[in-house]
Amino acid sequence: MATPLKIDIVSDVSCPWCIIGYKALDTALSNLAGQVEADITWQPFELNPNMPPEGQEIVEHITEKYGISVEQSEQNREMIKQRGLDVGYAFGNRGGGRIYNTFDAHRLLHWAEGQGKQTELKLALFDMYFKESGDPSDHEQLLAVVERVGLDKDAARAVLESDQFTLEVREAQHLYQANGISSVPAVIVNNKHLISGGQPATVFEQALAQIAKEMEEGDNVQA
Repeated sequence: MATPLKIDIVSDVSCPWCIIGYKALDTALSNLAGQVEADITWQPFELNPNMPPEGQEIVEHITEKYGISVEQSEQNREMIKQRGLDVGYAFGNRGGGRIYNTFDAHRLLHWAEGQGKQTELKLALFDMYFKESGDPSDHEQLLAVVERVGLDKDAARAVLESDQFTLEVREAQHLYQANGISSVPAVIVNNKHLISGGQPATVFEQALAQIAKEMEEGDNVQA
């Protein structure tokens, strides 16, 4: 019988390492099919919570935020692009682009969890931002993604046009920050095991297999 694992992924929809990490995690879970069974929940994190509505040009933002040169920024982007290809994710030729505020996307993701389609929406939002150079702060673009994954567009619009789930998302953000999460992705297994960053599939596979083994041994001791 497969060992059930509760997996929380703290991430942002504009974080390239988050989709890289997820793709590697997904490969690890496929390799462990029959051994572990994962229940995945996406938790909110904003890379740029103070980003204004118009966003900021991405190279300008990265060089300012991290104090690196344009050349270093481009080298990093090429490296991320290759890491994406290594796990089967093509980022597309963004050739610049912008960074946006993602809070409303997180409110929709919280809503989508209750609809049983949170992962589908999260992956579609990654694609919208990274492959289509979309704006995750734009309500109409968000609604188009909602409709694409088969969620109720009118219900999603009602969420966006109100302050629904604002408190819940803020509380979740504060909870993970208070527990030391300052960078993403952060993959938390059973509320106690942390796997940080866009790790290779082998790292996820070894960690999850070890956690499952320890759970089985604990169950045997209790029995």
